[in-house]
Amino acid sequence: MTTSPAALRHPLDPEPVRSTKAGTVFALGLVALFTGPFVGGLVPASIAIALAGQARREAYHSGGYLTGSAWLRRGEKLAWLGVALAATSLVVAIVIGVVDFAGDPAGQDFAPGVD
Repeated sequence: MTTSPAALRHPLDPEPVRSTKAGTVFALGLVALFTGPFVGGLVPASIAIALAGQARREAYHSGGYLTGSAWLRRGEKLAWLGVALAATSLVVAIVIGVVDFAGDPAGQDFAPGVD
């Protein structure tokens, strides 16, 4: 005879609820992904990554009564993708700037025969 998981719960135990921080991390991760190529995605991405750490600790200490770990993982992955897009666009902008600067002549050009 097997017992169901519901039979193991104490009647006074709280109901498991989804962490609100998990939803916030996912939303900020989406914003970071969409604004990452414009380098503005670093702000929501860094907030999402910091909140993900807090939410993970809270879920661990709740003993299983806070859910939403799937949303948390997805949001954190999106935030890291936003960081990667921002870094890529920054590197591309630097390379374009260096190539453009290298093409310009340095100093002042004088007409031939002018002393």
